[in-house]
Amino acid sequence: MQTSVTTIERFILDQEDRYPEATGELSNLLYDIALASKIIAAAIRRAGLVNILGKAGHQNVQGEEQQKLDVFANETIKNCLQHTGRVCAMGSEEDEDIIPVPPEYAAGKYAVLFDPLDGSSNIDVNSAVGTIFSIYRRVSMHGRGTSSDVLQPGCKQVAAGYIMYGSSTMLVYTTGQGAHGFTLDPTIGEFLLSHPRIVTPRVGTYYSVNESNFHRWDIEMQTAVRGLKGDLSDGVSPKNSRYIGSLVGDFHRNLVAGGIFLYPADTKNPKGKLRLLYEASPMAFIAEQAEGSATDGVQRILDIMPTDLHQRTPLVIGSREDVGYVADTLRRTAARASGPVSQPAL
Repeated sequence: MQTSVTTIERFILDQEDRYPEATGELSNLLYDIALASKIIAAAIRRAGLVNILGKAGHQNVQGEEQQKLDVFANETIKNCLQHTGRVCAMGSEEDEDIIPVPPEYAAGKYAVLFDPLDGSSNIDVNSAVGTIFSIYRRVSMHGRGTSSDVLQPGCKQVAAGYIMYGSSTMLVYTTGQGAHGFTLDPTIGEFLLSHPRIVTPRVGTYYSVNESNFHRWDIEMQTAVRGLKGDLSDGVSPKNSRYIGSLVGDFHRNLVAGGIFLYPADTKNPKGKLRLLYEASPMAFIAEQAEGSATDGVQRILDIMPTDLHQRTPLVIGSREDVGYVADTLRRTAARASGPVSQPAL
């Protein structure tokens, strides 16, 4: 029997020891998020027994029907973070405005953004859902947090991660020193290191996209997806289609096994559907730390400067060469469509 294990606490402390200037605040903030995820995981496991399945009866700021577990997860994360003195402000996909730290608590030096329960439409069918989080160092000088603390480009993140609640509960995070995965052992209530330094394959096996939207994509994206399927002579080797409708679930499979996830803009969502701050930027940070790539089709996600708390973006993320293939295809197809400029007759 193996008795040597590495808990997430020990792992974070070991990483912190490499930096003499570290104060421990970021480490403790990661513990706070891990605690929130344990509470959410326990609720999901018992959801059918404690009457927290189904719709909450109202919509969130995105105009989406909230599930009861959406509300529970959102409140759990806020309650685990707001009193610690480590956070100056928060932002949630479920809340319209920035979430200030209550005045009775001290304001810390980090801003946290999160999607409390990604893929919540899968809850009632017992499929994978997840939590996504992103941490920035505050840029405002004093007092409560401001919009400047949360409206930062992804390249300014100091940490990001996700928790996947599936057949097991798994937490994957990065602080810019590689991407590492931990699996929750329910017998001891601890996250144990199970996937040290994840490196995603440069070329993947899978492509993940909602092909029911195919007719709403522009010709460039239609061509790129056909290439991923192997329908084009200049495409890539045919990939297998895998899509479950949960960014965390699809991304995690592709991160470990190799693949590409796409959620393009379309005529219904011309700016894309996924949120830049709550979904795209944290996942892009993880992807790049695992030697993958993330773009909006052409531009690097981590370079996009947000202007709105709930800004949306197209997302193409996963194995580096597959993401590069999509970007090249979009450019080539657009160039062919524009054609040569005709000269006026003399």
